[in-house]
Amino acid sequence: MMEAMTGGKFLQKFRLYEIRSKFYLVGRDKTRTLWRVLKIDRMESTELGIEEDPTSYTENECKEFLWRIHEGNRLTGGLKFVTKCYGIVGFIKFLGPYYMVLITRRRKVGTICGHDIYSIGKSEMIAIPSPIVWPNVAYSRDENRYKQLLCSVDLSKDFFFSYSYNIMRRLQKNITDKNTGPVVYETMFVWNESLTRAIRNHLKNTNWTVALIHGFFKQSKLSVSGKEFWLTLIARRSRHFAGTRFLKRGVNEKGRVANDVETEQLVFEDTPGEIPHQISSVVQHRGSIPLVWFQETSRLNIRPDIILKSDLDYKATRLHFENLALRYGNPIIILNLIKTREKKPRESLLCAEFAKAIHYINKGLSDDKRLKFLHMDLSKLSRRKGSNVLALLNKVASDVLDRTDFLHCEITTSKSEDASSGQGAVAKSGDIESIEDQNFCTSKLVPVSLQKGVLRTNCIDCLDRTNVAQFACGLAALGRQLHVLRLSETPTIELHAPLADDLMDFYERMGDTLAIQYGGSAAHNKIFCEQRGQWKAATQSQEFLRTLQRYYSNAYTDPEKQDAINLFLGHFQPQQGKPALWKLDSDQHHNIGSQGTLTEETKRSFIKRSLSDGNILCENSVPVSDCNVGEKNIANSELLPMQQLGDIREPTDSAPETSLCEPDPCSSTLTGRHSISEERQSYLKRLGYPELHSSNFLDLDLLSSSGNSCDEEIFERSSLINSPMDVVSVESTTSYSEQGHDNEQGRDDTDLSRSSSQMPDIHDYSEGFAQWVANGDTLCY
Repeated sequence: MMEAMTGGKFLQKFRLYEIRSKFYLVGRDKTRTLWRVLKIDRMESTELGIEEDPTSYTENECKEFLWRIHEGNRLTGGLKFVTKCYGIVGFIKFLGPYYMVLITRRRKVGTICGHDIYSIGKSEMIAIPSPIVWPNVAYSRDENRYKQLLCSVDLSKDFFFSYSYNIMRRLQKNITDKNTGPVVYETMFVWNESLTRAIRNHLKNTNWTVALIHGFFKQSKLSVSGKEFWLTLIARRSRHFAGTRFLKRGVNEKGRVANDVETEQLVFEDTPGEIPHQISSVVQHRGSIPLVWFQETSRLNIRPDIILKSDLDYKATRLHFENLALRYGNPIIILNLIKTREKKPRESLLCAEFAKAIHYINKGLSDDKRLKFLHMDLSKLSRRKGSNVLALLNKVASDVLDRTDFLHCEITTSKSEDASSGQGAVAKSGDIESIEDQNFCTSKLVPVSLQKGVLRTNCIDCLDRTNVAQFACGLAALGRQLHVLRLSETPTIELHAPLADDLMDFYERMGDTLAIQYGGSAAHNKIFCEQRGQWKAATQSQEFLRTLQRYYSNAYTDPEKQDAINLFLGHFQPQQGKPALWKLDSDQHHNIGSQGTLTEETKRSFIKRSLSDGNILCENSVPVSDCNVGEKNIANSELLPMQQLGDIREPTDSAPETSLCEPDPCSSTLTGRHSISEERQSYLKRLGYPELHSSNFLDLDLLSSSGNSCDEEIFERSSLINSPMDVVSVESTTSYSEQGHDNEQGRDDTDLSRSSSQMPDIHDYSEGFAQWVANGDTLCY
């Protein structure tokens, strides 16, 4: 049984003010009972000076505090409003001053057990030092280029966060792991870990920052047998070895793979309150083939050769699977979907080596920890007449779920009047927060079953074919999840059922989003199109256009996109006198150190860089979701200290400079009990604000270079290359789907057509599967 008491206050809304020598960030919680102040020094040109006021203010006290600052700095312009915001993304320094990145607009995209999940609508980048102390390098061409490069990371696309729920961890981890607070920022899925490191280490808390997750989030209400439930699909992209398709391949020396994504499928019943009575979760994993391999980008060759490097004793591969076992437990089941038969060996090189690596690693593992390796040549299977790939994958997924199981929790809630005035992270594991009327909500999560192990799926890019396989697993899991939640009578869902189409739309959107992030185009989803009975000619033309889009992105725009990712993640720190990031060779085979130097990860050759664009980047290199770069904070604003205090929901402009004379926060004048002078009262009325005591005054692969295509088989008629283990491969599948950037709540109303043909009979192979599970050997189809 997991028990947690929540109701601790989280700062969620902020307002930034400035005087000439300082910024004042005023934050409040959702219930407007807790007000805090963060002070940021503006007179230091190249260092970051942050101080958190230890006082917890009431609304009136905080308002009076700001008034006194304004009065003390009246001669230099007083206190001026800069912007409203919803959290700090982080701080960054290039060659000159420090900059602060703020979330200035947010969108609610879902709720998990009473915890709100948000995406970013808009962000701003603000220079911290006052212009009078800016160093000359702050105006340099390189400084401006670094700012544009960072601002090209579009935070309004595919980033999400929560104030009260550790969204960077799967539900089961939140229940079983009691570590909360700053430590969760160090997990592999927090993309602004480097940007927030300075403030977290200095303040020893995360009150002012939000942890950003990059990937995919979608939540909708669906129904089965007249019963409504909420389906949530989350994809978390790892920040380790992160990048673009041809610049990040395989595994590095630390065991981290490219395109590493954790997928979690959450299901809970629709209840009148925010917190459900039961919830279920199943987790899958996708990641590049964990071998040392790469492809050199070429504008002349749309399908560059795969170069495989030797790894003594498969150390990197072993580290990767040890990490998976540490994260998810055992068994680790590997579903390998790449090809084995090709005219010119490309994928088949990796196929044979991967099987050899698994066989070698299993020799040193005990029976209960041996890797389960299943190889399916999805391309060959999809060409076979009378076969139904989705039905076959669904059967495999069902057998896998028999081994791994999934998380099922029962939740009970009760309210307590013992409210705490302090803010903090989630107090204990499994916390469920629902702050209403300033009361605590005590929730008990009782795990009925836990997931043991994980299904790891890969093709060559871990995009197109992988997404089809993950949908099949998700469908098999959804039937069981609905059954244990007592929403359906049977634990299975037929492929032609309306609910299967709904889930297919979820996975199509996720597949498109992840494909654009890593590959530069939407996913190829041919099998999904065939399942719906869509017109083949239209599908083929669309797949061809997506292939061209992916080729252009990989050949021309990915290098600069990789630079932006490296800068955002802190892999590269600009330094005066050292080469600029854009002057370095590609980091496909190297990690960029924090001091601006390159650290060799694998002894491979360099690749020349070129221009960039892409999904994580704004097309026109616009600042981070319409970033301000700091200078506009010094103009076009009024001189009034509390000009924008009233409504935090309304957009506002930046404000001009001022200077400092700060009050004593412990002064008795901050109690709010004394009367207001006529001057101040007239001042407030002129601004349109109520009197001081008012509570609302301060609202503080067709031709795919990786082989992921449906037409590539015509070139592959040779026999299987020599391999120590018999394996089977796959070719990518392609199909139509919308891009997955639409995270709105509510069920999609698109009526998807379905194939009228009946599913062919699938031969039962449970005996072979059982033998494979027991012995940990390679199972082939």
